[in-house]
Amino acid sequence: MMGKSEQVSSGPGNSEPGRSEPVKRYPFRKYCEVLDRLEQTRGTKAKQTLFVELLRDIQHHGTLEDEVLACRFVSEGAFDPTSGLTGRLGARSQGMWVSEYCEIDYDKVFKPCRTATGSGSETIELLLTNMPHSGSKQAQPDTRTPWTLHNMDTSFGLMAQAKKSEDKRALFDQWLETLTPLEIKMALRMLGGGSLRIGFEARSLLQTLAKVSGSSLEHIRYAHMVLGSVSETARIVFEDRLDEASFSMFRPIAFMLASPVESLEALPWASVRLEEKLDGIRCQVHASVDRVELYSRDLNPLTQTFPDVVVEMKRAQSSLGGSFVLDGEVLAFDPSTKRILPFLDLQKRLGVKKPSSTLMNDVPVIFVAYDLLVLDEKEAFSQSLEQRRSQLTSVCEKANLPYSRQFEVATLQQCQRAFEQALNHGNEGLMIKQVDSHYAFGQRSHHWQKLKEPEGALDTMIMYAHAGSGKRGGTYSDFTLGVSVANDDRFSESFIPIGKAYGGYTNAELRRLNQELKKLVVEKFGPTLLLRPGLVVELEFDSIQANKRTKAGYTLRFPRFRSIRWDLGPDDVDTLQEVERLAQAKSMLTRPSMDTLADKAPIILPNG
Repeated sequence: MMGKSEQVSSGPGNSEPGRSEPVKRYPFRKYCEVLDRLEQTRGTKAKQTLFVELLRDIQHHGTLEDEVLACRFVSEGAFDPTSGLTGRLGARSQGMWVSEYCEIDYDKVFKPCRTATGSGSETIELLLTNMPHSGSKQAQPDTRTPWTLHNMDTSFGLMAQAKKSEDKRALFDQWLETLTPLEIKMALRMLGGGSLRIGFEARSLLQTLAKVSGSSLEHIRYAHMVLGSVSETARIVFEDRLDEASFSMFRPIAFMLASPVESLEALPWASVRLEEKLDGIRCQVHASVDRVELYSRDLNPLTQTFPDVVVEMKRAQSSLGGSFVLDGEVLAFDPSTKRILPFLDLQKRLGVKKPSSTLMNDVPVIFVAYDLLVLDEKEAFSQSLEQRRSQLTSVCEKANLPYSRQFEVATLQQCQRAFEQALNHGNEGLMIKQVDSHYAFGQRSHHWQKLKEPEGALDTMIMYAHAGSGKRGGTYSDFTLGVSVANDDRFSESFIPIGKAYGGYTNAELRRLNQELKKLVVEKFGPTLLLRPGLVVELEFDSIQANKRTKAGYTLRFPRFRSIRWDLGPDDVDTLQEVERLAQAKSMLTRPSMDTLADKAPIILPNG
């Protein structure tokens, strides 16, 4: 394993052949300070301007590779999403190691602090900043040997390679000894992958790249779609090679996303097609003569999780002869009864690499296609939905692959009946797609709209309020909500968390909430307020999911405010038993067989 001084000051890439002076690399600390300013900055344009300034500073004081890393770290995390690498540290491990370093009790100090802040990385930063003992153990920031973006990338790579806990611990200890608390917080967020939760997502970064380079935003979006990576898109932008971007099999394509329906009355019924919104997980299939790969909505590999789907795709490819890329849904499905199984069953398969034959028999799955993106390595993105669906139907019928049924309606009343029918089938609602729409990769488009009904609602108690960022900076706009366990012998407290919500209220309601919660503050932990019971919110959600890692044993999927119940108090809050009842009722729902539904079935199963 690389020693601390070796890794920090002379990691690979810090010098070039033929040069006596080391290559100047950009400081990770300076980069993190800009990220911190980004988090505090309000407004998308202001954030983009700040990042443009950062990139220009890196151009003067770093390398091209530093510019690429700066784009990757802020939008994708520690690793390029197409690399398949992961170096995640368990939340408990992080907490235990920091507790030992700070010489505090994990259960009595760290866990309550993490509950209060709602964030492990935030808790770690605050403890390292404020604990007297940790402060004396860490060198002062201006005396530490600064790490560079390159050093950090090297350390992330070592973390991904480390298989044993003690190896990860050694790398983490290097961070504790040599990085500032802010750097450690950001590094941990980067290890988690994806967004850093600072209000600067991939879309904003692509817009920033267009500004800093003068390139067309559409060309940059296309490059991002075919490369499947923000950092690689940034690389060809900085190298002025944007015109070289082209589709390649087995580089996942950023998915097209749907927007919520704003007005059913305004929809042009003659030019839209409806599909039932299936309750599974989004999946993209790439298949060629000698290879099949599956990718999730966040472009991570799913191939090992669903080997049974891979077998089916190999069979389909063999019958077709050429290559294809399909967009669709993986569903739990009973082939003997031809029934879609509840999402709770599918959950048993998620996150399981190399599932046992027993698990695959207990929870069989199918892939249901609803769009065709590539056929015989020819892109179909720019074709209309109508053209893509025509090709999809031909492919699925020939290869005997399940695909979604599309249908037409002529009136609002017919749409409402179709929506009720979808719910009766056990599905989430409807997808409404414009027939002339092209595949808007990586975007949430109004050409695809979704009509869903919340699965339920619960009266919950606001337990914690978290300060917002961006346009909500300066207000408490994110809330941890709980259900009652006051009369539940399994618990000693009165409320336990069931979910976090940060939307569904008006600006006026948010202002009043901020006034009222100040009267209920018990303690403040950084950006988080611990509150006395007093504010009740009716919380609606899409579904209840079992989650053994939470105290309640369940989490709510997409929770949001339905209403603030100023008229209710602590005794009116729903109980954990009610959550358990709702979850049980959902799991017992029997969906109809595709055979009994005949021409109204949401899935077409060629050849039975």
